[in-house]
Amino acid sequence: MKRLMSALLATAVLAGASLAARAETVDVTIAAGHPPVFRWVKHTSQTFIPAVNKALEGSGITVNWSEQYGGSLAKVGGVLEAVEEGLAEVGLVSSLFEAAKLSPQNVTYFTPFVSSNATAISELMDKLHEENAELRRSWEDNNLEYLGAAIGIDDYLLMTTFPVNSLDDLKGKKIGAPGPAVNWLKGTGAIGVSGNLTTYYNEIKTGVYDGVIVFATAAVPGKLYEVAPYVTKVGFGAQYAGGIAANKEWFDAQPEALQNALRRGGVAQREAYHKDLDQAISASLEAMRANGATITEVSPEFRMKWAAGMENVAKAWAAQLDGEGKPGSSVLSAYMDAMRQDGATPVRDWDKE
Repeated sequence: MKRLMSALLATAVLAGASLAARAETVDVTIAAGHPPVFRWVKHTSQTFIPAVNKALEGSGITVNWSEQYGGSLAKVGGVLEAVEEGLAEVGLVSSLFEAAKLSPQNVTYFTPFVSSNATAISELMDKLHEENAELRRSWEDNNLEYLGAAIGIDDYLLMTTFPVNSLDDLKGKKIGAPGPAVNWLKGTGAIGVSGNLTTYYNEIKTGVYDGVIVFATAAVPGKLYEVAPYVTKVGFGAQYAGGIAANKEWFDAQPEALQNALRRGGVAQREAYHKDLDQAISASLEAMRANGATITEVSPEFRMKWAAGMENVAKAWAAQLDGEGKPGSSVLSAYMDAMRQDGATPVRDWDKE
């Protein structure tokens, strides 16, 4: 009996030692350039991280998270490089501000006036990343592994310090816009200036800009209605602005359980973020109106005139990427075809002109 008890005890000790050997704590720094006041960063903390932790239950792997948001580690437009170089293992990468390194991902910003359905656009972009190796290559060439969590941006608005009743009202006005969205101002007579949400308020207040192109759910937390109270719904459309990515060398070295958990976190983030976003869009417009903003919507004729006056920047963009050996025309066609199949009615068929 004593020998039996000793054997059982030894077996238990060995099993415990084996379990301890398998248990692992992984330190992960996750970065974002924007602060948590913006919905996509808030959900990184409230949805992505808890979803990854839950998916790891029973695996023996625990993640020790270090959350670095609001430019504490990398500013807007600097997260890709921070993750690429290993300063952060995971980051919320805004493809919008990485026009050179993630150019194919910016297809939606070169095709305005297509759809106002941010959820549909984000689901499509994550699906295209799963199916299109050329699209994924843009991330991989920068030592990144795309994890999903596509950031859909609600329909862009024009917010100005002056009323907009016609295109003539824009002539000579300085309008801030994010990255490629500056192209939407071509043909209007306005002076497009590249900018981002973190600086819009002060730049309007100090007269650097006469207005900005922005979306409602970011305009409210940024209190842009205080300095640009004229809100014009032009119908630029919803957009894809990036997602969550990991340092590829680090990701490839991780256990399969952690890799799968990170991907599940990406799906959870996209779904929760867009459910939240859908509920917030109308509330954001009402909040701006309640705070004194004047909200107007242009006529279909106004929208058509604006779109018709633009250069076909989508075709020029696609041709440039094709010349660089990147999937320009193929991504443009795939995106536009998918949106039309989903029921979108583009003001212009950018891929077919």
